[in-house]
Amino acid sequence: MTIQAGVSRGVATRRPMTREEKKVVFASSLGTVFEWYDFYLYGSLAAIIGAQFFSAYPPATRDIFALLAFAAGFLVRPFGALVFGRIGDLVGRKYTFLITILIMGLSTFIVGVLPNAASIGILAPIILITLRLLQGLALGGEYGGAATYVAEHAPHGRRGYYTSWIQTTATLGLFLSLLVILFTRTIVGEQAFADWGWRIPFLVSIILLAISVWIRTQLDESPAFRRMKEEGTRSKAPLSEAFGEWRNLKFVLIALFGLVAGQGVVWYTGQFYALFFLQSIVKVDGYTSNLLIAWSLVLGTGFFVFFGWLSDKVGRKPIILAGCLIAAILYFPVFKQITTLANPALERAIENVKVTVVADPAQCGNLFNPVGTRVFTAPCDLARDFLAKSSVRYTTEPAPAGSPVSVRVNDVTVPWDANFRTTLSAALQQAGYPLAAAQAGVVKMAHPFDVFRPQVAGVIGLLFILVLLVTMVYGPIAAALVELFPTRIRYTSMSLPYHIGNGWFGGLLPATAFAMVAQTGDIYYGLWYPIVIAVATFIIGLICVPETKDRDIETFDTK
Repeated sequence: MTIQAGVSRGVATRRPMTREEKKVVFASSLGTVFEWYDFYLYGSLAAIIGAQFFSAYPPATRDIFALLAFAAGFLVRPFGALVFGRIGDLVGRKYTFLITILIMGLSTFIVGVLPNAASIGILAPIILITLRLLQGLALGGEYGGAATYVAEHAPHGRRGYYTSWIQTTATLGLFLSLLVILFTRTIVGEQAFADWGWRIPFLVSIILLAISVWIRTQLDESPAFRRMKEEGTRSKAPLSEAFGEWRNLKFVLIALFGLVAGQGVVWYTGQFYALFFLQSIVKVDGYTSNLLIAWSLVLGTGFFVFFGWLSDKVGRKPIILAGCLIAAILYFPVFKQITTLANPALERAIENVKVTVVADPAQCGNLFNPVGTRVFTAPCDLARDFLAKSSVRYTTEPAPAGSPVSVRVNDVTVPWDANFRTTLSAALQQAGYPLAAAQAGVVKMAHPFDVFRPQVAGVIGLLFILVLLVTMVYGPIAAALVELFPTRIRYTSMSLPYHIGNGWFGGLLPATAFAMVAQTGDIYYGLWYPIVIAVATFIIGLICVPETKDRDIETFDTK
């Protein structure tokens, strides 16, 4: 049995979803949820996986493996967009995202049965990185296929609402992965989980894969692609037509810089950098941080669909660009208020304690450390790295060439010596910095439903604002991208800017933002990264992005 859904053309249709259309949206969304589940498992369990596969090797080798695994997750996604986008425009949407989900699901399952480095030596990390590369490639092809497929089934005038369900899948996939991990940890215990239990969430993916493949095999090809195939108007070379002809390439660039770059940084700031900020900068424990983010996502996820629906009425462009602009305006006050509520002692110390690194500028390098494996050796870099990881706001003061490094805490000078960290920690604590573990006053949740105390509720409310901004930019983005390109090159053209914007601009955000924090000594300075990109997207989008909500995507062609 196959599911077919017609497309109403030319006239906006405000009828409810038909049973067939609901199945199209459900099947596409469910498969994409499972792909995100597979992708997020590695990130959530990176420390345990690293111990199983990388720890037996020298630091230099271990660093190379860690960097490759990091790159595979984000940097490879645009290449998957090119490979599978081309296949999707040549062969069809349905068969292409069947391939992507098979690659993702099988790669994830194999991680669950892969022997570790103690069993098969260097083959273990090599195979693991290869599987991670395949995951990145598959994810690069999945989103464009699902979004295109749903949009080409949607009635004219309701594409924003229909495709917004696809936009919930990344959040739901993250939820699912965290729930399976938490359940497994609880059942087997922490020690067993670290030894062998971590494999269970990966093995579960084979069940999710079977469900997804079965559901997707029940679907028919999209009406727009079928019609194009019957008329013989398919592109013979989607890559060269999409990126080699200026009439199409200009819209790829407009989509990237006028929509997706800003959407990507707002999305990653609201979910991943917010979690990083809570744990690594504000020093909230991991259990509480994850629950705070989870509650903000529970409250906010429905707004993906709301803003998708709203974009059918007022347009994609105003909602996405408004989200970018509002984010740029609110980030500094919201994150400062998160610090004030979540760790009041840290906020007081930042305001009242003056810390200065006094060093020869020639002895100070950059602190970019994307996978956390870089080893600093210069005293200036070691001092600044220690202060940044301790969430201490500091300034730098140039010293004469060859001068030894020192750190001044108010009126106390701490010279560089063998006891530097111990002495500096004592001076910072004496001045008021809360460096000790389990500081009183830091927000903490006793259980998942401990949300009614003012401090906890306040932090969740601030995080909800960040998630609301995510839903503004992300809810309508699939419809906006689908409508920018003609049917014959749609899969190829929309996938590449999406995965560059999210995989590169967004995926590199946490590491880049923290490097900016460490380099400047200001815990909020990293926010300039998403702010500048969001403002640039707002300006470029305002000038260059056309409104597309009323466009007939079957007859539209670029000029």
